[in-house]
Amino acid sequence: MSDWTTKTTTVHGSMREVAVLGAGGVGGLVGALLARAGDAAVTFVARDETAASLREHGLHVRSGQLGDVEVAARATAQLTEPVDVLLVAVKATGLTDALDRVAPEALAGAVVVPLLNGVEHLDVLRSRYGSERVVPAVIRVEATRVAPGEIVHGSPFVEIDLAPGDAPADAVDTVRDLLARAGVTVRVRPDEAALVWAKLSFLAPLALLTTRHRATIGEVRTAHRDELEALVAEVAAVATASGAPSDPAASLALYDRFPAGARSSMERDAEAGRPLEVDAIGGAVARAAARHGVAAPRTARLVAELS
Repeated sequence: MSDWTTKTTTVHGSMREVAVLGAGGVGGLVGALLARAGDAAVTFVARDETAASLREHGLHVRSGQLGDVEVAARATAQLTEPVDVLLVAVKATGLTDALDRVAPEALAGAVVVPLLNGVEHLDVLRSRYGSERVVPAVIRVEATRVAPGEIVHGSPFVEIDLAPGDAPADAVDTVRDLLARAGVTVRVRPDEAALVWAKLSFLAPLALLTTRHRATIGEVRTAHRDELEALVAEVAAVATASGAPSDPAASLALYDRFPAGARSSMERDAEAGRPLEVDAIGGAVARAAARHGVAAPRTARLVAELS
């Protein structure tokens, strides 16, 4: 039997121990939903001041889709106790520093589920923890931390797709069931390349253009639609060369599902003066294009301008 199936929890009985690395929009939302569902004992791992605020004030989510959520929050600046699942929900720009908050012994029997933008972080996590511990995943949502412990969920959906990777099948099933019972729309996809490139093919054009033009999603898909369509086609060609045939029309249809006033997380970061995930998103596309000999001049130009 695998380590996953033989592992037991002694404090919480059948409950899974879940750690959420990062208490921003994505980590705060998903962690709060898991805590509200009651199937997991959730611990947030965050900077000292954020962890202290969460312990004192709890976590509050405002969501038109899922209702308001208020939960007491276990939080720590350093994870030392063993967990079953680690959700990694930090920005790619802070991944290396954030992982230093997780002691290796805390992940001895855990699976790691990354909810990051980009594709290259999977290699980082597999190198650090072993391929059998990493469950590839992508999330589609608009969620913003407006203050420590205060999250606004703006999109009419929370969708997470998983791929088995090399993780035990029962671990993947458990992660799927925990998320589904928490109110997340969750699917398991058989093809990892298709999973991660489907997200990046959607995200890269939107993040780059909303940030370059300092525009909402609605403004980009109307005032800059020609540029959007051209960039979508370019990124789709890179995805196809990377083993994940991409449908530009499907990406455009997904953009049209978003509320017109929605903004990309990269554009919000630019407005707030925070580090941008240009390299993790646009840079990853440009590097894949170079590896496969695919022309990606629009992507390269936007990466250069935003960097």
